[in-house]
Amino acid sequence: MLMCHKIKNGAIFIADAHENDRRDKLYSFLQKIESKQIATSQLFLMGDMFDLLIGHIKYSQNKWQKYIDLIDKIALHVEVFYLEGNHDFQLSYVFKNINIIPIKQQPAHFILEDKTDIYLSHGDKYSGDFLYIVYTKLIRSSVVLKILNFIDTRKENFISKKIENDQHKKSICTKIKNFEDIVRKKIVHFKVRKGSFIVEGHYHQNHSFVVNGYNYINLPSFACNQSYFIVECYQHDKFTSKLL
Repeated sequence: MLMCHKIKNGAIFIADAHENDRRDKLYSFLQKIESKQIATSQLFLMGDMFDLLIGHIKYSQNKWQKYIDLIDKIALHVEVFYLEGNHDFQLSYVFKNINIIPIKQQPAHFILEDKTDIYLSHGDKYSGDFLYIVYTKLIRSSVVLKILNFIDTRKENFISKKIENDQHKKSICTKIKNFEDIVRKKIVHFKVRKGSFIVEGHYHQNHSFVVNGYNYINLPSFACNQSYFIVECYQHDKFTSKLL
C-alpha cells in the first residue's frame, strides 16, 4: 500500500485531459512544468490523461511516448503522482520515475499542511454496477491485456483504434443531472474520516459541496477548458483554479 504522503503548498492538480488525435493541450502544459514557466514541487495527474494509455498495449505506449518521456523527465525535479483512471492503467509498466496509484489503492490518503486529511481518487471506483466492477477487474489483468495486445498488434491495432474512434464521438463537457445524489450514493463506500476532503476527477463537473460529512471536490476536465488546480494553503486550504 502507498504510505501517507504530504501535499505541499503550491501543488498542481490536473484531471481528465483525455489527450487524443484532436486534443494536444496537455503536452504544452507539461512543457511549461518542465521549463519551470509553471513552478511547482508536486504534480498530481488525476487520471484519464489520455483516451488510451495502458500497460501491455504497445500501440498506446508508442503513440504517447514523447509524453511518457517528458513526464519521467519532470519527475527528476518534481514529485509526480499519477492516479490511474479508466482510460490509463497498468502504468507501472509505462513510467520509470513517478508514483503510480492504481485503482485498488484509491482513495489514497494524503495530509495537507500536517493537519488536513485529503483523499484522492480518479473517481471511477464505486461508480458502476456489479458488471462494471467485474469488467474493470478483468480489463486491468495483465494476462487479459497481453492477450488483447497480441490480437491488436496482429490486426493492425483495430481494437485500440476502435476505442479511440468511439472516444471521439463522446461529449465529455456536459453537466450531469443530480450529480450530488450520485456522489452521495457512492461516498458510503469510502472508509475515510468525517470532515476530510475527497478530491476526484472522472466526472468533469468542476463542482464542490459537502456530502455526508465530507468536503467533496470534483475537478474540472482539462480537456474542456485547460484548467488546473493549485493548492494555496494560505487561503484556508483551498484549491484554486487556474487556466493554462
